[in-house]
Amino acid sequence: MSDAKPSFGAELERLEAIVRELENSDIDLDRALELFEEGVGRLKGARKLLRESELTVKRVLEESDGAISTDDLDG
Repeated sequence: MSDAKPSFGAELERLEAIVRELENSDIDLDRALELFEEGVGRLKGARKLLRESELTVKRVLEESDGAISTDDLDG
């Protein structure tokens, strides 16, 4: 397995696949719990990637003109 950090898009794709599998009524409890645990971990990872990206955008904007308006990013 690669040590590369997964992309935000890859995390979302896997989360969607997990949801589809969990929606299957034939899934056993052990598999459902395994998928749930993986999904929670991937959700945390996706949130972290999103926060990191937001911080990068803010830093770049601050460096570009010395000022930043968070109102512009909240929209």
